[in-house]
This record gives sequence, structure tokens and C-alpha cells, in this order.
Amino acid sequence: MQKRKSEIFTAIKNDIINNAKSYFIVIIIFTVGIFLGVLFINQIDDKTEIKNYISTYVDEAKSIKEGNYLEELQKDVKNNIGLVFLLWFAGTTIIGIPIVFGVILFRGFCLGYTIAACVFALGRIKGLIFILITIFLQNIIFIPAIMILGVSSIKLYRSIVKDRRKENIKLSIAKHSLVSIGIMMALIISSVIKIEISYRLVMNLIKYF
Repeated sequence: MQKRKSEIFTAIKNDIINNAKSYFIVIIIFTVGIFLGVLFINQIDDKTEIKNYISTYVDEAKSIKEGNYLEELQKDVKNNIGLVFLLWFAGTTIIGIPIVFGVILFRGFCLGYTIAACVFALGRIKGLIFILITIFLQNIIFIPAIMILGVSSIKLYRSIVKDRRKENIKLSIAKHSLVSIGIMMALIISSVIKIEISYRLVMNLIKYF
């Protein structure tokens, strides 16, 4: 078992080293998305709606006595499966690479927007605590998984452009599909963490916000 884990970590390490430029591109795009999300919040003159949105969420969470965790888990898993399928499909087409970059940029934007909104609505200390218990845990898996899938799409694109033989295309798509399946499993775990850990923490700690 330990040997198997070592092999997996070694494979991931080698993949990062061999595709450092692609990872750099994906990280930059995601970071730009975060920056744009924060900038968008800061550029809004009337932040009443943002504050009301966060406050309403907090108030509703306070009033929840029994959360429907299974329903929320199913919903989140479906959303993540749809996201993986979109990135897989876009990655299998040459013209789909901009879509992959667009999804990564958008996810970064959403993260930046959410962080900025929470800090603005709840204050720096409470906002950061709220972010840690609602966003941070599931994103430990979610963000790297999306980046890995983005890099896999870039690798597939480069492989097809470099060698257009039918056999190479089939092999490259098969590798990309295997990566996508692995990422899908990782995102399902992320959903479980989000609902079963983060969501329950919110229910227990929301009274302090």
C-alpha cells in the first residue's frame, strides 16, 4: 500500500516537472481570475446587495435545524461531474482549449469574488474564518484537480497538433479520459468534504456570525 502511494506521488511529481510550463499557464489564468473577482467587488460602488446576499445566507443557515445533506451532496456531485465532462469534451477538440481556459478563469473569478464578498460583508476576521470553514477545505482538492485536468487538456492539444496519426490521437484521448475519470473521483471526494464537513461546520458555528 505504501509502495503504491509512493508510486502515485512520484508520477504526479514527474508530471508536474515535465509539464511545468503548462502548469504555470493554468496557475496564472486561475490567479488572474481570482484577481478579477476581487477587483469586481472593489469596483462596485453600492455593495448593499453583496452584503445582503451574505447576510441572508448566514441568517438562513442560522434558521436551519436539520440540513438535507444527502440532497445537497447529490446536487454538488452532479455539478462536479458536469464540470469534468465539459472540460473533458472541450479538451478533446482543438478549438475547445479556449473553453478550458475560460472555465479555469471563471472558477478563479468565483473564488476571488466569494472571498472578497465574505470579507466585506462579515469583516476581515469573521470573513476569513467563514471562508476557512466554507471554502478552504473542499478547495484543497478541487483547485488542484481542476488545474491537473486543464493541463491534461493542454497535453492532449499539443499531442494532436504534433502527431495527427489516428493511433496517436486515440491514445492521447484515452490518456486524457483516464485523467478525467481520476479527477471526477477526486471531485466527488471534494463534494463529500464540502457537504459532510464544511456544511456541518457551518451549521454548528453559524451562530457566531
